[in-house]
Amino acid sequence: MKIRQFLKTPCAIALTVGALLTGSLTLAQTTAPTAATAASSKVELQWLGQAAFRITSPGGKLIVIDPWITGGPKAPANYKADLAAVGKIDLLLVTHAHVDHLGDAPALAILNKTKLYGPADMVTPLITLGLIPADLGHRFNKTGHIKPFPGIKVTAVAAEHSSLLVWNNPATKKNESHPAGEAMGYIVELENGFKIWHMGDTGLFGDMKFISEHYKPDLVLIPIGGNFTMDPEDAAFALNTWIKPKMVIPMHYNSNPLTQGTLAGFQAAMKDSAIKIIPMTEGQTLSF
Repeated sequence: MKIRQFLKTPCAIALTVGALLTGSLTLAQTTAPTAATAASSKVELQWLGQAAFRITSPGGKLIVIDPWITGGPKAPANYKADLAAVGKIDLLLVTHAHVDHLGDAPALAILNKTKLYGPADMVTPLITLGLIPADLGHRFNKTGHIKPFPGIKVTAVAAEHSSLLVWNNPATKKNESHPAGEAMGYIVELENGFKIWHMGDTGLFGDMKFISEHYKPDLVLIPIGGNFTMDPEDAAFALNTWIKPKMVIPMHYNSNPLTQGTLAGFQAAMKDSAIKIIPMTEGQTLSF
C-alpha cells in the first residue's frame, strides 16, 4: 500500500524523528498512551477532539492543550465520564478563553494541582472570578516562553483570532461575558528536540511564515473547520506557501455544525503538496 493511501486510513501511525530526516516511515498500531512508552525517545499524541490534545513527552511528562472534554461531543467517553482518567497532568496549556478551548482546564488545574498556562489577560479573569486560585494560574504573552521542566520549552506565538470568557455568575445564575485578552498558539519543544506548533484558533496572517522559519516546527496542528478559523483551502495555502512543515495534523473540525470544513476537503486542497498529512480520529493516539 502506498504511504499516502495508508495515511488516509484510521490506522494509528508511528513516525520516528530519525525516519523523518531520512524520508522513511515506521508504521505501527497504537491504541492508547501506555506507561511503557512514556519514558522513551517517542512522543505520544492523542487527539481528544476539536483542538484538544493529550501529549506524552519523551521524558514521560503529560501535557494537555485546550481540554474541551466533558462538553466536547467527540471527546473520548472514558475521559468525559471521569476527568481523572486523563491522567496526572504535568503541563496544562490553553490558547484562548472560548469554551471549546478553555473547556475543563480550570477543573483539571484544580484536580491535578497544576498551573494553567495561558494568555495573560485570560488567566487574570479566571483568577479574579474565582475559577482558579491565584497560585494555579501562570500569565504569559506572545513571544514569551516558559521552561516548566528540564528539556521542555513552550513559546507563545501569534494567532489571528478573538478571545472571550463566558461565565455563569452563581449569584445571578446568568451568563456574563468578560474580555479575555488575545488568542495565542504554542510552539512546544520536547526533551528530544521535537517541536509541535499548536496553532490554536487562527485565520490567515503573514507572520505564519516568520513563526515557521524562526521556530522550525516538525509537526503542525492546524485548524481547518472554517467560519471561526481557516477553512481547508486557507489552511492549505498557509502550509504550502508560508509554513512548509514536515507533517501536519488537521484539527478544529467535525465538532461544530458552524465549522463545515472536512478532512476530505483538506486532503483535496493539499493533493499536490509534498507535506505529509496525518489524519486522526478522535481518541486515536499516534507515536512520533
